[in-house]
Amino acid sequence: MFGVINVQALTMRIGARTLVEGASFRVDKGMRIGLVGRNGAGKTTMTKLLAAASAAQGTGSAPADADERHSLDAVEHEGRITVTGSVGYLPQDTKVGDLAQVARDRILSARGIDALLVRIRRAEERIASTTGDAQAKALDRYSRLDHEFTMAGGYAAASEAARIAAALGLSDRVLDQEIGTLSGGQRRRVELARVLFQQPDALLLDEPTNHLDHDSVLWLRDHLRSYSGGFVVISHDVELLRDTVNQVMHLDATRGALDVYHLGWDAYLKQRADDEHRRRRERANAEKKAAALRAQGEKMRAKATKAVAAQQMLRRADRLLSSLEEERTADKVAHLRFPDPAPCGRTPLRAAGLTKAYGSLEVFAGVDLAVDRGSKVVVLGLNGAGKTTLLRLLGGVEEPDSGEVLAGHGLRIGYYAQEHETIDTDLTVVDNLRAAAPQMDDTQVRSVLGSFLFSGADADKPARVLSGGEKTRLALASLVVSSANVLLLDEPTNNLDPASREEILGALATFTGAVVLVTHDVGAVRALSPDRVLLLPDGDEDLWGEDYLDLVALA
Repeated sequence: MFGVINVQALTMRIGARTLVEGASFRVDKGMRIGLVGRNGAGKTTMTKLLAAASAAQGTGSAPADADERHSLDAVEHEGRITVTGSVGYLPQDTKVGDLAQVARDRILSARGIDALLVRIRRAEERIASTTGDAQAKALDRYSRLDHEFTMAGGYAAASEAARIAAALGLSDRVLDQEIGTLSGGQRRRVELARVLFQQPDALLLDEPTNHLDHDSVLWLRDHLRSYSGGFVVISHDVELLRDTVNQVMHLDATRGALDVYHLGWDAYLKQRADDEHRRRRERANAEKKAAALRAQGEKMRAKATKAVAAQQMLRRADRLLSSLEEERTADKVAHLRFPDPAPCGRTPLRAAGLTKAYGSLEVFAGVDLAVDRGSKVVVLGLNGAGKTTLLRLLGGVEEPDSGEVLAGHGLRIGYYAQEHETIDTDLTVVDNLRAAAPQMDDTQVRSVLGSFLFSGADADKPARVLSGGEKTRLALASLVVSSANVLLLDEPTNNLDPASREEILGALATFTGAVVLVTHDVGAVRALSPDRVLLLPDGDEDLWGEDYLDLVALA
């Protein structure tokens, strides 16, 4: 049986490591598939391959961007991917599209309506700037374009796009801005709105709830539940999986296998637990029988007349064990401990009168902040309020339009960027950490990477092939070797599986240096135990109180 996406005998390798071997599955209308597995198992790589195949066969919403194509260069793959319907793809990274394009046009481009709108706007400008015959021609052209737009369902479609955008927290003001002026969270929402507005036969969604507030997540769950097409979603949002999927594909990094369960999320978890219990019981019984056979065989082997029978018993014991299914090994987790902060003065970092605008859009103005030694500050504000921009200014990545960032005695900053800009994708994993810690020798660098689950060939692969979770681990490893006394953390729990997230929360709870945190994760704020909150874009500062927790998921 064929579906929108058909995959036959897919094998993926990066260097000497096999991510998956001989996987076959299909994605058809009505199939709502959750693709799960630990960070680095190959989930993102698989969806990139599916998206690239769709683009190559002319059924994708857009060709993969340069970074996406380069990230696949290091992936060897075999098998066949056939796409027979339209496919929409939401990658983890939002570095796609023309930065000068207006956000509204970016969404409308999913159905080609943006091109008509551009021609209509040009006709309007021509009408306003001409007189006489030239103006009459412009009016005639405008009428024809307006009729074409109406017949193409343009006005209804534009209304639908606006509705989707509003449900994802994108206001008209944001939609009228150029992509390059938007925050990472806003760009992410624009891309998600664009893919949903496309209404393809199948969706490939890689961590779609990243950067969404609580209300937008609830809307997305409802939208996916009622979606008539098929989709594959990668998500660490358990509630999203529980509410939306009717099949689960588990990518087992240890076995290089893709296990397909035609079950909803809760039934899948129960089936996995039952399977594991059965495997353990069968293994225990088989080991008991094999031990008895071995003991008997060893006794008989001492007698020459029974040597052949003894060998048969020993071989039978070996066969008994080799026929068993492998017991599922627990997924490894990166052991994270933020660095012991370097000595510093009482106030290692101070910002005075920070103002930042992109073109005519003012992000914030006159923001003051004093980061004292060991203080914990949470920055709250709606998407687009300037949270990421503030961290970039504090970290020296961007310069303010006015105001200044003042470094106190002994300041050492560790900056974690939500879009992983601190990672050089042209370098390997090990070379990235060498650049972050030039004082460490190769053995020390590889030892640190090993604790973050980059061992052997994984440490030598190019950073551009890393999944979002792997990039997070590499960026955090860079922080660990930094001896930073002020950490600037921008959504550090995004893209992480539950076990890795717990590691970060534990590290936050024990770090004795100063932290300025931007997050939608209530658990991360609880772990930090902040003493102050900074509200953007107004720049108001207040002592932390539990009442602010209600704003974290909404901000």
